[in-house]
Amino acid sequence: MIAHVDQTDQGETAAQGLYITATDAASGKTVVALGVAEAMSRRVRRLGVFRPVVPGGGAVDPVVDLIRTRYRIDEPYEDCVGTTYDAVHLDPARAVETIVDRYRALAARCEAVVVVGSDFTDAANTTEFGFNANVAANLALPVLLVVGGMERTPQDVAAVVRVSRQELTRLHATELAVIVNRVEPGEEDAVRREVATVFGPAAFGEQTPNSAIPNSATPSTATPSTTDQAANPLVFTIPEVPGLTAPTIRDLARAAGGRLISGDEALLDREAASLVVAAMSLPNVLDRLTEGVAIIAPGDRTAGLVPGLLAAHEAANFPALSGVFLTGGFTLPASVSRLLEGVSSPLPIIASGQDTLPTALHLAAVRGEITADHPGKVETALGAFARGVDTSALLNRLNVTRSVAVTPLMFQAQLLERARSQRRRIVLPEGSDDRILRAADIVARRGAADLLVLGEQEKVRARANALGLDLAGVRIVSPADSVLVEEFAHEYTRLREHKGMTLDRARDIVQDVSYFGTMMVHTGRADGMVSGAVHTTAHTIRPAFEIIRTEPGVSVVSSVFFMLLADRVLVYGDCAVIPDPDAEQLADVAVSSARTAEAFGVHPRVAMLSYSSGESGSGKDVEKVREAAKLAHARDPDLPLEGPIQYDAAADPEVGALKLPGSAVAGRATVFIVPDLNTGNNLYKAVQRSAGAIAVGPVLQGLRKPVNDLSRGALVQDIVNTIVITAVQAQSETSEASEVDGQR
Repeated sequence: MIAHVDQTDQGETAAQGLYITATDAASGKTVVALGVAEAMSRRVRRLGVFRPVVPGGGAVDPVVDLIRTRYRIDEPYEDCVGTTYDAVHLDPARAVETIVDRYRALAARCEAVVVVGSDFTDAANTTEFGFNANVAANLALPVLLVVGGMERTPQDVAAVVRVSRQELTRLHATELAVIVNRVEPGEEDAVRREVATVFGPAAFGEQTPNSAIPNSATPSTATPSTTDQAANPLVFTIPEVPGLTAPTIRDLARAAGGRLISGDEALLDREAASLVVAAMSLPNVLDRLTEGVAIIAPGDRTAGLVPGLLAAHEAANFPALSGVFLTGGFTLPASVSRLLEGVSSPLPIIASGQDTLPTALHLAAVRGEITADHPGKVETALGAFARGVDTSALLNRLNVTRSVAVTPLMFQAQLLERARSQRRRIVLPEGSDDRILRAADIVARRGAADLLVLGEQEKVRARANALGLDLAGVRIVSPADSVLVEEFAHEYTRLREHKGMTLDRARDIVQDVSYFGTMMVHTGRADGMVSGAVHTTAHTIRPAFEIIRTEPGVSVVSSVFFMLLADRVLVYGDCAVIPDPDAEQLADVAVSSARTAEAFGVHPRVAMLSYSSGESGSGKDVEKVREAAKLAHARDPDLPLEGPIQYDAAADPEVGALKLPGSAVAGRATVFIVPDLNTGNNLYKAVQRSAGAIAVGPVLQGLRKPVNDLSRGALVQDIVNTIVITAVQAQSETSEASEVDGQR
């Protein structure tokens, strides 16, 4: 029985919602749900997730848990689910009523809600797809249809879409878009065009293919007409990504009832690309190794096998293993245990109490899931979704408008979207640091930049493999490359000949990774550089001062921190570089900080801070700020700027109106310029701790091309943020360079 809920007295819900449902169990609906949540998080402050039907028994639904965790959704888990499968079987009509009531209660507190349809567990007496269509209709939500493309021809996919669309129409559900997931790579265009035939010739009409049927590689720029919006769902394709369906070693260990007896626990989250049962001699096992393979071996054959596998894993000319499972519940010989302790290999070795055949059967049946415990899979999924789906077109069709408030999550997500829209080449000189490699793995999975990591190819790849990282899309460049060293040495000699630089000295200098990376930026091989995880700030930025130099009209390099508050982004400068700037330098900082803010979407209203506001005070320090404000205003007369001004008058509208009535900045400042480094460093740390703000930076400004410094205590996410910021800066630098060229 299909239930229909009377909606005549329900009014409007507060949130925009989208109902994601699939035609089959293996379509990869979680990838789509995660991608839609990511896209919505860039536009709205209060995002919600809702699952109409979940298993009972107190188990936490992994999709709800994933989206709540990643996007910091405050709503209690219980408010994000509708009912249970048992309740649906018992009384489908009543279950739908419960779902509608619980969804509407959640939606009233959110700006947008991602609704993820039930999994294929026979949710109702009718087909499960029909049940989801009925729920979507009763929630008055448009449907995003997910169709599995694996092992299907384009014609097969189109047939599934045709039948599904008929069912949606029969149950009065509205189809917004179709995503064909897990398509054979190279078949995306064929699948998309075949699916378009389901909607008739009008799906193409007079539009570009990107508007009605967006190309997975090209963002949509056209706006479909109202008629097209009503008639033609958007169509997208996402190619198959094997790593998303591969289980992790942790998944396999859980299935085998195993325990880690050697290796790095962090590497349990690496995917196992395949399985090999090592029931033969070591040479024959070695011949069957492939990248990411997990080995299943009898636990009483460890003497020769385990040392051989460890050696192969560490060898540059053998594929990296993902893990080793020793079966039978045997105790390791003392000599083998001593060997494992001595080599300290990070390769996970798991002991299973099961025999070899049951272990192999259990592990072969395990399928990988995207959960909050699998950050690598999450990044890969989001990267695949972003490459295949034009999220702007999707959300514009859904009419999800941007929130006025900007949360930290929104700001970071928007930066990532910008970086991905025009990928730039960013060089990372410190390829010997594990944090750099982990950050490179995340950025590469998300497609936020094209990365160049400095180091020796074999060493960097081997370490990445040992850490379970995927650097296939990252270019490794040796700082000892003789051709590049010679070119860079000649260029550095030319740049520094006025300082007495010789070619022999230059050859030594440019092989330093900071200088080598800076020369890559200078010569156009990279668009920006991020360093400092290992090296000092001076070591990182001195080469930039010597080689890249400052922008025209800027006398100093300075920095800003982006302070991500609960509902807005503020910019503080300079809190990291210039200890005690004079008035002219302070004016430079103000103008540069305003430009940086604008480049990152923060409308600049500049407050030049002091212990006095307006004309109320005097003294050497106040006069410096007053003079700096005059110089900054002369350089950019249109820039909203106030100084000297106290922090409370700059930040609080009531205080600002009292102390500086009529000011365009007082009480509304977004860019805060401190008079010296002592003030700035204490200010940003005080706000960070007392207000719970996230401080992103320091971001260097004033250079011709972007170079950014990391703290030596930087976390992996800090490095990721800095790479993304540098990529966005490089976009701005490229645009400005093009404008200058066009004016010549």
